[in-house]
Amino acid sequence: MKKLFAEFFGTFWLVFGGCGSAVFAAGIPDIGIGLLGVSLAFGLTVVTMAYAVGPISGGHFNPAVTLGLWASGKFEAHNIVKYIVAQCLGATAAAAILYLILNGANSFSASGAGAFATNFYDQPVYHNRSFSMFAAFLTEFVLTLFFLLVILGATDKRANGKFAGLAIGLALTLIHLISIPITNTSVNPARSTSQALFVGGLALQQLWLFWLAPILGGISGGIIYKTLLAKE
Repeated sequence: MKKLFAEFFGTFWLVFGGCGSAVFAAGIPDIGIGLLGVSLAFGLTVVTMAYAVGPISGGHFNPAVTLGLWASGKFEAHNIVKYIVAQCLGATAAAAILYLILNGANSFSASGAGAFATNFYDQPVYHNRSFSMFAAFLTEFVLTLFFLLVILGATDKRANGKFAGLAIGLALTLIHLISIPITNTSVNPARSTSQALFVGGLALQQLWLFWLAPILGGISGGIIYKTLLAKE
């Protein structure tokens, strides 16, 4: 049970810190944190929780990571559903609090593509440029695949485990720097679901991609590391 609570709180912090920074601090005139700030916020949530609760649960905070670790032989199949449920509950609880805070603002809005830090494709959100469903799928797939390679490499017994959390957090920062303009960056089905539930409409209709692409990418990354990179 402690492992599930660790996954709940870790995923809560990822959504609250990462999506919260995007919702409240990204676009403030003159002092907004922008693309770099939001990317760092997501990375920092993973760094802090990797060291805070990672030793308890392994610090997945992401269904795609859980399934990727299973594919690599690093996680037991009988715990997959429990971990994913805990992650989704933690993410949704964080999104609910963010929504309540946003609802207290004098200019409340949580609708449209990209609103409330939701993920999207085929929508010209940034600089009137939109990316196709295929482009979004490929982006999420490739970035989640490499995220798993970083996670598995950084936590390998041959690596210096003391720096694993830092490497993983920096990898997530880089992932966001690349893909925020493309999909608003998912690589995490729990994070995508939590925001989409409160926006509805298009966000829910497109949610399938932000489950399927990260999960396939995570599993592929796990298999690649196990077969090509892991030491027997």
